[in-house]
Amino acid sequence: MYNSKIIGLGKYVPDNVVTNDDLSKFMDTNDEWIQERTGIKERRWVEKGSGDTTATMGVKAAKVAIERSGLDKDDIDFIIFATLSPDMYFPGPGVQVQHALDIKTVGALDVRNQCSGFVYAMSVADNFIKTGMYKNILVIGSELHSQGMDKTTRGRGVTVIFGDGAGAAVLTREEDNSKGVLSTHLHSQGEHAEELVLVAPGMGQRWVSDILADNDPDDVSYFPHMNGQFVFKNAVVRFSEVIMEGLMKNELQVEDIDMLIPHQANLRISQFIQRRFKLNDDQVFNNIQKYGNTTAASIPIALTEAWEEGKIKEGDTVVLAAFGSGFTWGSVIIKW
Repeated sequence: MYNSKIIGLGKYVPDNVVTNDDLSKFMDTNDEWIQERTGIKERRWVEKGSGDTTATMGVKAAKVAIERSGLDKDDIDFIIFATLSPDMYFPGPGVQVQHALDIKTVGALDVRNQCSGFVYAMSVADNFIKTGMYKNILVIGSELHSQGMDKTTRGRGVTVIFGDGAGAAVLTREEDNSKGVLSTHLHSQGEHAEELVLVAPGMGQRWVSDILADNDPDDVSYFPHMNGQFVFKNAVVRFSEVIMEGLMKNELQVEDIDMLIPHQANLRISQFIQRRFKLNDDQVFNNIQKYGNTTAASIPIALTEAWEEGKIKEGDTVVLAAFGSGFTWGSVIIKW
């Protein structure tokens, strides 16, 4: 049985920078309030007419990752695309990537696990490669949140947090089982699904026909809802548990972590985990300050930046961990 390893990383974020002061111009908020609660200073939002969509941003990140991998696009055997914000209700963006990159007719899978989407996608890719089913897999996380936010004071608790962007990784077969992805660990707890949710459009509670018939300008089911305090309390517990699960599986200690890349949900969550594990600033990478929470894109964007800045080196133990809507959470342990 093979391991999988990352051989190419890429990212893309829109040019349009939206600062906390910019947000204060159309909702009752301010820079101090946002930074104190989230650590976010600015985020990137797609500008209307720019041509950036969830799929096109994913394509741009993927092109960088493929180029850096040294592979040709036609060496890609399979595509996995993680997002909560597809361009269309269906089909998903995986097939759009296959078409846009002019890759031969390989399979394309979409993962809808929100903030933990990239970790879930990595686990799927890893296991496809482990079994020998595929050799080279393109994994993408991409999100366009800004066009679906409630940009009024009513929605400020959610809107100030989220940004747009994409990240990608190319995974390939590794015959040395001491290298690459050592293990992945996935969990869910659906009883809390409505604590972080977007109800409409959907076929469970808000049918499209109902939305059209009601035509209610005060219908908030179109916008994300988050019980922030409840999510925070659960996140810090589950982050810790799933990181320890991965370390124990591989007989590693906390001190063995060279780089922790947490999902960029809230800087305060990352700082809490850093203190709990007694990690120094060189062992944890955060960039939520610049990009906000980009959901499924946050880990691949951060992983790419950490690698570009030379903070991840051959032989390092790298831990990816995420928690989010569902509730779903997971971790990936990598020997770089």
